[in-house]
Amino acid sequence: MSFQTAAAAASIKCGDCPIRHRAVCSRCETDELRELDGLKYYRTIEAGQTIVWSGDEMDFVASLVSGIATLSQTMEDGRTQMVGLLLPSDFVGRPGRAEAAYDVTATTDVTLCCFRKKPFEALMMRTPHIGQRLLEMTLDELDAAREWMLLLGRKTAREKIATLLAIIIRRDASLHLQADGGALEFDLPLTREAMADYLGLTLETVSRQISALKREGVIELRGKRHIVIPDLDRLIEETGDDSDGGVLT
Repeated sequence: MSFQTAAAAASIKCGDCPIRHRAVCSRCETDELRELDGLKYYRTIEAGQTIVWSGDEMDFVASLVSGIATLSQTMEDGRTQMVGLLLPSDFVGRPGRAEAAYDVTATTDVTLCCFRKKPFEALMMRTPHIGQRLLEMTLDELDAAREWMLLLGRKTAREKIATLLAIIIRRDASLHLQADGGALEFDLPLTREAMADYLGLTLETVSRQISALKREGVIELRGKRHIVIPDLDRLIEETGDDSDGGVLT
């Protein structure tokens, strides 16, 4: 996954955006895109920086153009639980909701396509395409949250690693319109330390499971971060999910 600077992103018209076919604007007509083009501005956030804190008032909503961010909740005693990942084309913020529900933190360098909340809400009222797409994305987010609950609560270390890789490679393939079949490859945007933190594992366990998946031919490693998936179905088998989305018993 490559990361764009705000300056480079600012020259992109909505119709040429790399996340156009998956983002909240994916169903917009030409005149609607033109209006969005006039509302947008870009922000870049460095890896490790907080985009918004839980409880903060949000005066903007945004689409993630590049990079990865996390959603997390911090308890009163300081314990933190990650509740989800934000990948390119995911939406940040909620129209009609004044405050952020979770901490949003940039795991890698992140580029956001932002809209001031009030004008965006007004446009959404006039543009059914945006409201319909946002509803679809919200339902997809609900499914992802349920998948994450299963991952954290019931899956083995090996299944957790395989599931995380499958989530990332499926989204990457969708964004880049890669056809099904054949090998898939991508640059893993997370360090092993970050994977351990998010999955509730030790660094040693993550390294051991990745090495096992490599040794058994489920994945190939080229350099530190470049991963090749020779057979996606083989990787899916390692997630513990069956072919129609349930859990193998």
